[in-house]
Amino acid sequence: MPAFSAMQRLVITIAVLASFVTFLDGTVVTVALPAIREELGGGIATQQWVVDAYLITLSALILLAGSLSDAYGRVRIMRIGLIAFGVASAAVAAAPEPLTLIIARALQGAAGALLVPSSLALIMATMRGELQSRAIGVWTAFTTGAQIAGPLLGGLFVDLLSWRWVFVINVVPIGITLFLLARLQLPDHARGVRVDWWSGILCAVGLGAVVFALIEQPNLGWGSPAIWVPGIAGVAMFVGFLVRQRQSPDPLMPLSLFGARNFAWGNLATLFIYAALSLNGFVIGVYLQEGAGLPATAAGLASLPITILMILLSSQAGTWAGRLGPRLFMTVGPLLMAAGALLLLTVAPEFSYWWQVLPSMIVLGLGLSLTVAPLTSAVLGAIDENRSGIASAVNNAISRVAGLIVVAMLSTIVGGTLDLDGFHSAAWVTAALMAAGGIVSWIGIRKTAFAEPAPTE
Repeated sequence: MPAFSAMQRLVITIAVLASFVTFLDGTVVTVALPAIREELGGGIATQQWVVDAYLITLSALILLAGSLSDAYGRVRIMRIGLIAFGVASAAVAAAPEPLTLIIARALQGAAGALLVPSSLALIMATMRGELQSRAIGVWTAFTTGAQIAGPLLGGLFVDLLSWRWVFVINVVPIGITLFLLARLQLPDHARGVRVDWWSGILCAVGLGAVVFALIEQPNLGWGSPAIWVPGIAGVAMFVGFLVRQRQSPDPLMPLSLFGARNFAWGNLATLFIYAALSLNGFVIGVYLQEGAGLPATAAGLASLPITILMILLSSQAGTWAGRLGPRLFMTVGPLLMAAGALLLLTVAPEFSYWWQVLPSMIVLGLGLSLTVAPLTSAVLGAIDENRSGIASAVNNAISRVAGLIVVAMLSTIVGGTLDLDGFHSAAWVTAALMAAGGIVSWIGIRKTAFAEPAPTE
């Protein structure tokens, strides 16, 4: 088995650290939402906005960021994103009331959008074949682990210090990554690619308007102009975005990418799987505190088995997928996670973590470990390295949009209240989405040979 060179190990470390804070801050607030509501006020709609404000800008601008990464250089865009993310994190930590917090979270998501595509593009530019699959497995283990570990860290800070400190601590990985970037001797220059700013605006505003309608609909009703006007306008803008992608000579989301079979089907599987993951993470973080009465740290610890299994198994799953192809793993993994979600139906008024939640977490962790690295490898391995920045941006945008929409629909899914019945409803929906991801993967994914390594720029 070929070993990573010193430069490739440095690239993987930078890619993991740069993406770590982005993924962590996407989920760290879920277990802190009750504490945020207690300190700053607001109901379930405010809790949804604290999560979705971050996801709106991250989802919508990640496409623009992928284009910027390809146009102006991965290292340069990553450096800008790291600095901006640090500043926005400080603003989140200092927020005195909900509106300021929501705005700061949106700015944080915008900065985070610059980090994910540029980090994956660095891996795609310096590795190919089995090495690339292994590197993506390592990246996936730590970044997905960050998503799962977010509630645990949030719980620790809520119980021991304050939810605000989890954002202040971002300065540590950001500082380390900036130091390592200065040591990375990798040619990085502008390529003269035209950036379609109007497409970025259409995507961002369109998504924001649709999410506003979905979140506020339970409060105002579909008959309110404050709901259907932005809803219709948002859909129209997003349709306009898609039309512009077909007509633009330099689209943010080249529809030609979807001509690659594994890219198209892999992104459809991504939509289902990450919607399920986001829904499951939100309801577990909140229900275990507000419904089962656990302290924040215990609620965060609930998902620790998933993190451990991801770190132990994801890299190996990426290696297996590089040899055998991703189809089997992308089918079995989501179906395992569907079974794990159904195990949450055993949660009862007489609550027991060990018998009602832990079995689900173990099965979910096994399924997730089998799924994520092969999924990422299948999607990005189907696209030429020269377009790796935009390809990774599209895949990550789709995963964030999936979470964005399902959190926006939370009130509808749980019936307005996240009580035990609402928790069980969320488990059924999570299982259905996971099963759909597995079925889509079996139908559409094929084993694809990787291209030979492209020369570095």
